[in-house]
Amino acid sequence: MKELDRITVDPEVCLGQPTIRGMRITVSVILKQIASGMTTQEILKAYPELEEEDIVQALRYAAWLSSEKARPIRVKGVRRVRT
Repeated sequence: MKELDRITVDPEVCLGQPTIRGMRITVSVILKQIASGMTTQEILKAYPELEEEDIVQALRYAAWLSSEKARPIRVKGVRRVRT
């Protein structure tokens, strides 16, 4: 899924929570900061390793999760099982 290519899920990182590019910065941390009123520039200043596109994709991921669509996200090291 190209539009969410910066969102990663790895059971070995942050207990498998969705993170940004495999770093130990979870999508939920970014969303909580936005919800508390922080601007993109403030978040980027607090986390200099992030890029603006990381924040955009965190918001896209949240929007996707809240929609009625369900699409699997590839988990590192886990094969997809078809039923």
